[in-house]
Amino acid sequence: MEYYFDNCYVMENPNPCRSEPLPFKEHDAELAIRFHRSLPGYQETELVSLPNAAERFHVDAILVKDESSRFSLNAFKGLGGSYCMFRILCEKLGLDEMTADYTTFLREDIRRACGHIEFVTATDGNHGKGVSWAARLFGCKAHVFMPGGSVEVRRKAIEEAGNAVAEITEMNYDETVQYAASLAEKNGWILIQDTSWDGYDKIPGWIIEGYLTMAAEAAGQMNEKQPTHLFLQAGVGAMAGGIASYFLSRGNGSKPLITIVEPKEAACIYRSVSMRDGQIHPVTGNPVTIMAGLNCGTPCGVVWPVFRDHADRFCACADSVTKEGMRAYADPEKTDPKVVSGESGAVTYGLLRKILQSDKLRERFQIDRKSVILLVNTEGDTDPEGYKRIVYDSEDNSSWLE
Repeated sequence: MEYYFDNCYVMENPNPCRSEPLPFKEHDAELAIRFHRSLPGYQETELVSLPNAAERFHVDAILVKDESSRFSLNAFKGLGGSYCMFRILCEKLGLDEMTADYTTFLREDIRRACGHIEFVTATDGNHGKGVSWAARLFGCKAHVFMPGGSVEVRRKAIEEAGNAVAEITEMNYDETVQYAASLAEKNGWILIQDTSWDGYDKIPGWIIEGYLTMAAEAAGQMNEKQPTHLFLQAGVGAMAGGIASYFLSRGNGSKPLITIVEPKEAACIYRSVSMRDGQIHPVTGNPVTIMAGLNCGTPCGVVWPVFRDHADRFCACADSVTKEGMRAYADPEKTDPKVVSGESGAVTYGLLRKILQSDKLRERFQIDRKSVILLVNTEGDTDPEGYKRIVYDSEDNSSWLE
């Protein structure tokens, strides 16, 4: 079933296959979080509760895993970049990933070896920042390429975060990924990308395992509560697929309903599911959306089966939806805490608030007074000027993009 409401397209999964295995589980998260705890500056990000919003909308809880403070990077991506780089370097240098951690890489001989290793990636912003930051941690070099239309402030943030040279290309996201892959082959660099294709799935798998630290932290912070609903935003879907897989595979008998949310201009997961043949179908061309971190054309093959077989609903939303979410986070109900959320972080909250104000939509999304809804704020104000104009300008316009 497909339907439309208030700038949002919704599709219920036409052919879920719940018996299919899930690729990421609690054990994978335990390995990742053990490594992350060894990093300088590690601390759990906050699980923000919005009790007044929950009371207003007649649900048990609205919880937000707020990644805007992660490693001072203003986004969650450092988790995947650092853990993946750790696994790559362990393999390359003959270290045991089960016993090594970040302190192992402070040894002079290992540090010297890392200095000769170079990584390359394509990014809409936050992933590249995470790779740059990780490269500095390990003493490596990195090259980061961004698709056309990326804002200069995001490019500069990548270079300032760590040890990378960043460049904005004139290509779209998928073309930029292909370009980075060609440079890796040409120059002997290591491609560290969170999307996958035939023959390239181990490295994106390690990136996704790094993201599971968020899920493990959130599960522990929820104490006895269990999420009944997960609303997860997706670009290539690496984060969304990993988090969904983690919560669906937990052995507590609680299986949350999963809603995957994308910008309508780059809804590659929505499009792939809608074709009903079980295959990936990219979005082509040069889509334009303020949700820069979600502006991707091809779903990650590693987590595609999670969406195809286990997600319940798929939503494709206009930019106006994430603007509403950003403003609602910034101007919360009564004494609820404020959440600073960027364009790619707030679309799920904007969508959720629309659903909660309609009895018909609440019924379709199976939300009631007992619902415990978990969201992930994947980024803070990564484009500060854009954030200010969206959240604080009295007129709703997007001229800052031009």
